[in-house]
Amino acid sequence: MADKLTALRSLMASHSPPLHALVVPSEDYHQSEYVSDRDKRRKFISGFSGSAGLALVTMDDARLWTDGRYFLQAEEQLSNQWKLMRMGEDPALEIWMSDNLPEEAAVGVDPWCVSIDTAQRWLRAFEKKRQKLVQTSTNLVDQVWKDRPVGELSPVKVQTMEFAGRSVAEKLQDLRDRLRQEKAHSIVLTALDEVAWLYNVRGGDVSYCPVVHAFAVVTTGAAFFYVDQKKVSPEVHLYLKDNKIEVRDYAAVSSDVELLASNQLESSLSEGGVETKNECSLIWMDPGSCCYALYSKLKADQVSLQQSPIALPKALKNPVEMDGLKSAHIRDGAAVVQFLVWLDKQMQELYGASGYFSEAKAERKQLPEAAKLTEVSVSDKLESFRASKEHFRGLSFPTISSVGSNAAIIHYGPEPETCAEMDPDRIYLFDSGAQYQDGTTDITRTVHFGQPSAHEKACYTGVLKGHIGLGNARFPKGTNGHALDILARIPLWKNGLDYRHGTGHGIGSYLNVHEGPHLISFRPHARNVPLQATMAVTDEPGYYEDGNFGIRLENVLIVKEADTTFNFGDKGYLEFEHITWAPYQHKLIDLKLLTSEEINWLNMYHSKCREILAAHLSDSELAWLKYATEPINA
Repeated sequence: MADKLTALRSLMASHSPPLHALVVPSEDYHQSEYVSDRDKRRKFISGFSGSAGLALVTMDDARLWTDGRYFLQAEEQLSNQWKLMRMGEDPALEIWMSDNLPEEAAVGVDPWCVSIDTAQRWLRAFEKKRQKLVQTSTNLVDQVWKDRPVGELSPVKVQTMEFAGRSVAEKLQDLRDRLRQEKAHSIVLTALDEVAWLYNVRGGDVSYCPVVHAFAVVTTGAAFFYVDQKKVSPEVHLYLKDNKIEVRDYAAVSSDVELLASNQLESSLSEGGVETKNECSLIWMDPGSCCYALYSKLKADQVSLQQSPIALPKALKNPVEMDGLKSAHIRDGAAVVQFLVWLDKQMQELYGASGYFSEAKAERKQLPEAAKLTEVSVSDKLESFRASKEHFRGLSFPTISSVGSNAAIIHYGPEPETCAEMDPDRIYLFDSGAQYQDGTTDITRTVHFGQPSAHEKACYTGVLKGHIGLGNARFPKGTNGHALDILARIPLWKNGLDYRHGTGHGIGSYLNVHEGPHLISFRPHARNVPLQATMAVTDEPGYYEDGNFGIRLENVLIVKEADTTFNFGDKGYLEFEHITWAPYQHKLIDLKLLTSEEINWLNMYHSKCREILAAHLSDSELAWLKYATEPINA
């Protein structure tokens, strides 16, 4: 680690101008949350593998900023060369730089890996000491990273109308209508899921996310797809041509954006090969997802900085996407139940566990190494159940399979060499999901195969109450996820408990498992977008006790119209529909803490689990599920 930092600092010193500091973001050229292995520069330089964070390297200091999901993980992974900066508790990166770097300090960053919003926020903070943001012409980390992985040539695939539900022509027409409405003649799209959704294509360039490393530029008269053309087969070329989309080399986006400024982006699809000027003069860029490198090629008065007009239509599922999402969750629920049946049997036979249903204390067995179950081996088994289902295309994120104290690490990632053995006397939390061609899934369940303590049951029940409270909410149209987040926390707050992550995120249609623009969270940006009918969103409160255990429960919900007795203010009302199907463990519930309404909801949900999953389970699996979902008496 020290050698990496030494080499990086040498490059910083020899840079023109010399750099006092270098920021190493987590993101790739598309501001992605999950990135390919060759783009994990922050992980390479710091050793921290979480999906979110910023590294800052100065000539005598190295700091890593990350959020509450990763505090424990970062503490374990960072060497003594690094200092952890806790977002929300320590000064933000730009404030720390402004206060601690000298006057007129030069701060370097690869402008392709930082968004317009972020770069502008740093520039405002730098004004106090006349510090400079220096755009490096190459990525300095790449020069140090001698064995950097090569990019794989994953083919571009068409997401057919059977799964997409809307044609490219329809989507482009809607987009161009928005461009004209906002007096823009073009838009630069950099978010990978937006490009994939707009052009109805998918790929395999990023693990767990079926996207293609590509940019898109759409004008009022043409559409462009910037991609490594070796990934595009003749059949896909023909598909794109039929949809009036011109394929260009990935790197050409840089020079083509400059041509946009003068309205001279050539295209074989527009009359005369050159677009004619019209009354629309602006270039639309999303400041949250578009990289600073492309923005810097334009004059500020040429650009309309607004949230992408693709984000909301992508989040509002059309009927085909909605049906696919529900079907995918049924198959996924069956896989989760099959996994629980298998795991229950294994824990009893191998470890002497009392099992999923009994609250008796486990009678531990000592096993030879080869027979032991681990966090990794059981998560592999869960994946195998999913892989047997129709339209399975892979996992939607690395499975969080965590025993005991590991479950307190919110985004824990087990590794074969270091993961824990399964333990019937400790809580087991698994957060997992899959990519099916008709939908993306995400589910969390927390279980115990021995005798849970009264404290564990009370905490589990508090999380369950919050989960039910949010899922049962009715709210007026125009309500955002910031306003609803409290519903999941109130039962925990009553006992002085809480959790450090948001409560819900959007979910894609065979796209990213985390999808905006909406979310349910205490963070201020959850105020930006109201929830709307046909959005999908997760409901996932939790509680994490450092060094002891963690609890999380998660379902995917669909926002739908609510039929209320009254309609105050003629606003209309919304509610949620659960589409995730897997049981909650009765023996972890302290029934004394549930209201009769909550018990009735639990019984109704479990009844639906039996009804919906029955056709997908064997007789023995269904018998297990019936026992797991027996009605509770209030």
